[in-house]
Order: sequence, then C-alpha cells, then structure tokens
Amino acid sequence: MNHYTNNARANGRTPYIVGIGGTTRPGSSTETALRVALAHAAELGARTELFGGAALAALPGYNPEQLERTEGQRALVAAVRQADAVIFASPGYHGGVSGLVKNAIDLLEDLRADERVYLDGMPVGCIVTAAGWQGCNTTLGAMRSIVHALRGWPTPMGVTLNTAGVRLFDGDGQCLEPQVTSSLRLLAEQVVGVRSPVATA
Repeated sequence: MNHYTNNARANGRTPYIVGIGGTTRPGSSTETALRVALAHAAELGARTELFGGAALAALPGYNPEQLERTEGQRALVAAVRQADAVIFASPGYHGGVSGLVKNAIDLLEDLRADERVYLDGMPVGCIVTAAGWQGCNTTLGAMRSIVHALRGWPTPMGVTLNTAGVRLFDGDGQCLEPQVTSSLRLLAEQVVGVRSPVATA
C-alpha cells in the first residue's frame, strides 16, 4: 500500500503528502482534524501541503466539458500528480461527502491520462466529521468507495469524528481528546508508512 512513500525514501526523497478537505467555515473541525493528521505526517518526516476549505471554496464547479483550468484547479491537480499519498477529509452531509470536497475530487479526472492514472496504488487516508455516528459511518463508506474508484488504497484506519455536542479541538487547533489524537496519528502513520517512535521509560 505504501509503494510510493517507500520509493520516495529509497530514492532519498521526502514523501509528499497532500491533504484535501474542510468546509466553508474557518476553523471547522473537519479542516482542523486534517491539519492535525498532516502535522503528524510531518513529524514522521513527510513534506505536506493542505488544500483546505478556503482553497476548495474558490474552485469553480467541475465541468468535464470545460478544458480551461483556474490557477487553483491547476495547483490542486499538480499537487496530487506529484503526491506520494493523499488524505481526504469531509463533513458528512446527509450521509455522503460534501459537495465542496467532492467537487475537488472530481477535478482529479484530469489525471486519467497520466502514467499513474488517478490515485493508482496510492495510500489514501479518510477523515469524516458529522453530528452523529450514522452520518460518520455512511460517509466514510462513501469516501472509501470513491478512493477505490480512483484506484487508490484506503488506509485500514479511517477516522470518524462525532461532533454532536462535543468540542474536539481548542481555538489553537489542538486536539482535546487523546483517543482522537491517537486515531489521527495512526492514520498519518499508515499514510506515510512509518510508525511513531515508541516512548520508553
């Protein structure tokens, strides 16, 4: 599953992890969770780049008949084209991936003619936030199906965060729940293909 990240290290290159996700609300739990996962990936030696809610909101609606691309569209496609792994993060809206995130994912159709088609063989982490476990679980299943359709490998660990009536992150983006931190760290480890050092007494 970590063919690309392992090859990067074997060739003396830092693995490059791209995060795509968030909402139109600044500081959303979705984007914050993605930032935490990317921070863990960076601690493991990866180079990371985030396309958060603001960047996704600036993308025009995907139109397969429109060949012209905006600067933002070109930047996202170019990043994924160079990436060794990807992390998607979406809120669960009515049991599925949000339109904002799905619009960005649809843009990856531009990779169809590449030597590496779509996300072929890449590890892909999936993070979902929703106000209830039903929305979390159905959206995670939908996101993993999307990853499979793009020929990627969803990591064994998929993180679902139930945000109903709880505060998972503080104003500085620090996680307040140790179990959530542990889950996001494990997802980052599986994406990067490196385990965190085990603390010794």
